[in-house]
Amino acid sequence: VQLQASGGGLVQAGGSLSLSCATSGLTFSRYAMGWFRQAPGKERVFVGHITGSGSSTAYADSVKGRFTISRDNAKNTVYLQMNSLKPEDTAVYYCAADRFPYAPSDSRGYNYWGQGTLVTVSS
Repeated sequence: VQLQASGGGLVQAGGSLSLSCATSGLTFSRYAMGWFRQAPGKERVFVGHITGSGSSTAYADSVKGRFTISRDNAKNTVYLQMNSLKPEDTAVYYCAADRFPYAPSDSRGYNYWGQGTLVTVSS
């Protein structure tokens, strides 16, 4: 199983960035997908989550209304659209796959992880 996150980079505050996470080796539609982030010197935290069908999403309060998660099951890819970015959004962003999403915000429940992509928001 492989998860490959991409799309990170440097953006000014107020700008937008779109991340992608391409997967292989798993039956993608059977997995809920989550996005987490880890800022320098801090713990990895939940950003958002989407169910296997894509019918339901959930977000951390810190990104609600600014970030949107979507997926394309035909392409085995999940996306994170980030708008109105703030310097505090600076972090390495990780995608993860969860076969049984009982607690989507708990990183311990995820089965597979991508390698992370760095997002830097300048003020």
